[in-house]
Amino acid sequence: MRGPLFYSKILLFGEYGIIKDSKGLSIPYNFYNGALKIDENRTIATRRSNENLRRFSEYLSEVQNEKKALVTFDIDALKQDVENGLYFDSSIPQGYGVGSSGALVAAIYDKYAQDKITVLENLTREKLLQLKAIFAEMESFFHGKSSGLDPLNSYLSLPILINSTDNIEPAGIPSQTENGKGAVFLLDSGSTGETAPMVHIFMESMKQEGFRNMLKDQFVKHTDACVDDFLNGDVKSLFGNIKQLSKVVLDNFKPMIPKQFHTLWKKGIDTNAYYLKLCGSGGGGYMLGFTQDIDKARNALKGYNLEVVYNF
Repeated sequence: MRGPLFYSKILLFGEYGIIKDSKGLSIPYNFYNGALKIDENRTIATRRSNENLRRFSEYLSEVQNEKKALVTFDIDALKQDVENGLYFDSSIPQGYGVGSSGALVAAIYDKYAQDKITVLENLTREKLLQLKAIFAEMESFFHGKSSGLDPLNSYLSLPILINSTDNIEPAGIPSQTENGKGAVFLLDSGSTGETAPMVHIFMESMKQEGFRNMLKDQFVKHTDACVDDFLNGDVKSLFGNIKQLSKVVLDNFKPMIPKQFHTLWKKGIDTNAYYLKLCGSGGGGYMLGFTQDIDKARNALKGYNLEVVYNF
């Protein structure tokens, strides 16, 4: 058996801010994907994934017992498939902020959920929120606390605009321009990041009034403006706001930026060749870069691995 493909995602704007009701914008990234498969021979790689799915199926069984109204699964079929060697065959790098657990959650929901909400039906806001709640509950197994947005993006394979925690909608984003010099790119830090410790640092910082004020008056303000500018195709305003956002993150989210990148981050702000921001929770994995001239950015970041995800 081989299930359908589920793609990775990129949260362009909104990391950490969406915990505090900022806007967010998340897009599917088709370069990486994963699918459920059965491997009767159990190689070392598939065995690890299979063991993970065994634990996940136990967890889903508990979720179902406690929250029947939220979601039910064909647990027997899932456990039987796990016995037969079910694993998640994925090219999505783990700990890189591009939604590896989100794609897995989407694939399991798609195959084993009962009375599932499908992509083909009329997706009202209620249905989107219900899906998000189900996915948040499922993905908590991997992160301790999840917004449910990564699996939602992966499941629908649509850009999603987050207006606030309980207001989300599919978004139309400006179409890419083939020869555009402007680009959004991924910059590989060369190390993986763990979500849970980063979220813990953030939650601890939230106990300080100064940090909370900075989040509301600067971080959320610039994040919201970036989302609006991006959706409206206002490139000039967008880069002004991304520069401010990049500064705020460098000043206030240092633990989330791998140490060896602090100087590179500042260099982008000082030269305007590119601006960096967090991709996911940070601490490693990818960083997101924005530039108005990709050649200039490549030049300034010689020796680093850049992956363009969007041109404008």
